[in-house]
Amino acid sequence: MNKKYFLLLFLLSIYSPLKAQLQLSEYAEVSIITVGPGEEFFLAFGHSAIRVKDPVLNLDLIYNYGVFDFNAPNFLLNSAKGNMIYSLARYDFKYFLTSYKREKRWLKEQVLNLDLLEKQSYFKFLENNASPENRNYLYDPYFNNCATKLRDITRLVLGDKLAFNDNNIENGLTFRQLTNHEIAWNSWGTFGLNLIAGTKLDEKATFNEYMFLPDYIYSSFKNATVFIRNQPEKLVKKEVVLLNFKEKEAKSSIFNPFLIFSIFAFLGIYITYKDLKNNKRTKSLDFIILFTTGLIGTVLVFLWFFSTHSTAPNNFNLLFTFAPNVIVAFLLLKTHQPKWLKKYMQLLLILLVIIPVLWIVEIQVFPVVIIPLLVLLAVRYYYLSKKLLTFKI
Repeated sequence: MNKKYFLLLFLLSIYSPLKAQLQLSEYAEVSIITVGPGEEFFLAFGHSAIRVKDPVLNLDLIYNYGVFDFNAPNFLLNSAKGNMIYSLARYDFKYFLTSYKREKRWLKEQVLNLDLLEKQSYFKFLENNASPENRNYLYDPYFNNCATKLRDITRLVLGDKLAFNDNNIENGLTFRQLTNHEIAWNSWGTFGLNLIAGTKLDEKATFNEYMFLPDYIYSSFKNATVFIRNQPEKLVKKEVVLLNFKEKEAKSSIFNPFLIFSIFAFLGIYITYKDLKNNKRTKSLDFIILFTTGLIGTVLVFLWFFSTHSTAPNNFNLLFTFAPNVIVAFLLLKTHQPKWLKKYMQLLLILLVIIPVLWIVEIQVFPVVIIPLLVLLAVRYYYLSKKLLTFKI
């Protein structure tokens, strides 16, 4: 999955492309490398890469599809639009090993059961893919990433000789369930990921699609078979633990979203209670609620209609982050309100009622941490729908 950009542009310059005619020896090995998760959210999914080692040729290379250049022109804008360009980097395996040893993340190697021709095919494909004109690709966190690349390359090289086995996995999980299994439920990263993703994440993933996660690349290769002389044999010839660190768990901040949203909801409901007693309205609270939800909703609309993110469309988080709120927020700062605003508040209440229905029937599963916010929004919108035109001036 996503990796930190750790001076790989420098490392890329160390090696010139190897000659296409270079022939691996019979002692060569092609391996799947799986890296354990890191503590940061963007490292929580682990990582996958391919190693090609040949002691006769003094060759030990890692092929890493998880590299990106944060300093590339318009990187953030292109990422927001879904145009995330990642690269295949080929460099000495010792640098790869050292970086994860420094991060204290476990590293497992699965040496594949291949004949010399298959090893050579693997090597030739990777070398061609690592050339400057071919190494960039359009990244998708679910359908075209560092893990899915390994699955697809192995299928390409082995063809019908390869058979993956799904007997040892839990079938019928959605993309969202698979994702949430890997990350802390109460972190800002998890909240953000589930906020920007629509109903695509609530579709059930096929066994093939499970392999967007490095954990499933590891287990799928472990249980796969390859036909050798028409007899099925284990695809993985041997496993080696290269770094044996305790698996890191994704951590939630003390100031986690559920706590912050709960505090804000408590204060908002308390202010609403005081407003009700005094027949007044705290304009600043209404502005904060509507402007913030509207601004977030505007971003979600942009992602849905103007980006190529595969998971952004059909996002019903817009029901509580209603984009027009960003404009209505300024109207609520005025002393006199147009009469239609009461109807608008009733509309917002109706939208909130739809959320638990969609949640229960699993059309879209919403972030659990938003429950306090939904309660606050329901209380405040109901109050405004009843009292908006009757406040003291």
